Amino acid sequence: MVFSINPKQLDRFRDRYAVAGAKDDSRDAYVAADSLRTDQHCFRPIAADHPDVVRLRELSRTEESLGEDFRRVVNQLYQLLLRYYPQLLQLNSTPDEPWIWALLELAPIPQRAARLTVARLKALLSKHRIRRWTAEALRVALATPPLPLAAGSADAISEHALLLLPQLRLLYSQRKEVRDRIEALLNRMTLLGSERSECREHRDVGLLLSLPGLGYLIAANLFTEASDPLAQRDYYALRAHSGIAPVTKQSGKSRQVVMRRGCSERLRNAMYHWARCSVQHDPLSKLHYARLRKLGHKHGRALRGVADRLSSILIAMLKSGQPYDTKRRQNAAAAADTA
Repeated sequence: MVFSINPKQLDRFRDRYAVAGAKDDSRDAYVAADSLRTDQHCFRPIAADHPDVVRLRELSRTEESLGEDFRRVVNQLYQLLLRYYPQLLQLNSTPDEPWIWALLELAPIPQRAARLTVARLKALLSKHRIRRWTAEALRVALATPPLPLAAGSADAISEHALLLLPQLRLLYSQRKEVRDRIEALLNRMTLLGSERSECREHRDVGLLLSLPGLGYLIAANLFTEASDPLAQRDYYALRAHSGIAPVTKQSGKSRQVVMRRGCSERLRNAMYHWARCSVQHDPLSKLHYARLRKLGHKHGRALRGVADRLSSILIAMLKSGQPYDTKRRQNAAAAADTA
């Protein structure tokens, strides 16, 4: 059996054996082994996950990595356009859509964009299915006088901008492919969970996806980064690992409740986006968020409160094996208000 322990805990255990601050590898090995013998409840046993969970975790982290690379290249393109081609940024504040890249290839500099015909722009918009802009309005925006630059500057910067487009298209397609794989894997796990009751991890995925405001990407991050607490049905471990549970610092008459910093960053982000989307799509979560804001809590604290309530509902669903039921939650909320 393999156990996990936080390095900060090991540092505190070391103080029980040597208060002088001495440190070496052999002593750390002895401290870890002896502490496991005497304080095994402080260690967390690690169990091997199902192969589908391992694959889903790798896909979700790959999608996150590709997203970071994509945003980095988009920011580079944004800075270049800001220098010589702000007309494109008026069309889309962030140049992260394929139709902007196609327009940049069609007219790399503002002088060429001003000469594009309405028919050419209409074909471009139709190809990329853009409806928020008409060809006539696009023609007017591109006809804006360009920035006064030194001779040759626009041509030089446009060469750099055009070199970024193949990177953007590659990252865009890879990210879409990974997202499609995540969606297909979650759907397959949900189907297996409904057909085979012994596949507990697969059944849990179906229960997880029944919650409001939980899409495929957030569900994949939440399910894989919190696999141990969800498998153990441990609500307190889930809220601690995700940073939802606050930290209380109390000494004498001083008492301070602060945000928990020691947690999984990926799980914290998944909880944040889950709560944010639930506030938008779930009336009860929206009501709870408004109640917390009315009490004076800030946006992040209110979202953590929403995530805390959703986490307790999730653990109850996993224990009972029943999917999310809006009416049941409404009845429970009404009973709590009248009590």
